[in-house]
Amino acid sequence: MSLLAPTLEAFFVERLASQRQASPHTIASYRDTLRLLLGFVEARTGISPSRLDLADLDATMIGAFLDHLERQRGSSVQTRNARLAAIRSLFRFAALRHPEHAAVIQRVLAIPQKRFERNDVSFLTPEEVEALLSAPDRSTWIGRRDHAIMALAVQTGLRVSELTALRRGDLQLGRGAYVTCRGKGRRARSTPLTASTVRVLCEWLREVPDGTGAALFPGPRGGPLSRDAIRRLVARHLRTARLRCPSLQTKLVTAHVLRHTCAMALLRNRVDVAVIALWLGHQDIQTTQQIYLHADMALKQRALAAIHQAGAKGAIERYRAPDSVMAFLASL
Repeated sequence: MSLLAPTLEAFFVERLASQRQASPHTIASYRDTLRLLLGFVEARTGISPSRLDLADLDATMIGAFLDHLERQRGSSVQTRNARLAAIRSLFRFAALRHPEHAAVIQRVLAIPQKRFERNDVSFLTPEEVEALLSAPDRSTWIGRRDHAIMALAVQTGLRVSELTALRRGDLQLGRGAYVTCRGKGRRARSTPLTASTVRVLCEWLREVPDGTGAALFPGPRGGPLSRDAIRRLVARHLRTARLRCPSLQTKLVTAHVLRHTCAMALLRNRVDVAVIALWLGHQDIQTTQQIYLHADMALKQRALAAIHQAGAKGAIERYRAPDSVMAFLASL
């Protein structure tokens, strides 16, 4: 018998925190996955997590847990795959400490990621951005904070985790203004700020406590906002924006959509894809190309026009519906 508890503790303390120096976000994600898994196994078997053996977490149990995530909890396939990745990481670590469970571990590691359809990214038009940024009531402290968060997100394309981690000292609002953040893989990057964003942030800084370590966007208790708080504030202001901008009625808008909006604005202004990848903090330029290059029909039409010049022999023209009168005469 090999109890799971000591292996689990060593996985977080030795592997994640010490050896890999994983970010707090990664540790929290793995923690949440394993809490869900152990709670599911306890409900199924009646064995408390502290008494579970590695053999109790066989491929059949892990498969049932993944089905539970999708069917009972309503998790997306992407979330299901992320949970499986965390479980795999634990079992790869366990393989080194408990070779006696090699057969069980290999069966768990053999569980495949589930395939899913990839849709084009959603992004906002300039009119929709204006409606969303105008939604907060800037006569209130919360409204001014929310306006500053969304304005910064749309212009810089920062991830939600990067926004919530910002401190006052991360802003440089003098000549050549920019914001510094530390993104995925602990990679630091600086993103330039436009004059309009600088004006918004200068006004907001008057209401942020002094000190470079103060949270740039604090919650009611002064600490940084959570990811859920960002999600809720975007959803709240989206409801107001939809009253002013009908095209938002059919769009699913999240905080991550603001990141996509920034990328598409850069792409539409013919910024090189390599620059956009650096701007967004993508490690691989292929990620940027796969996500954004085919997302906007206007870009495809521009490429089509560049290949087939108007009037050229064999030029490809866009389909146009026939005039109703001419169609009637042709039918006689």
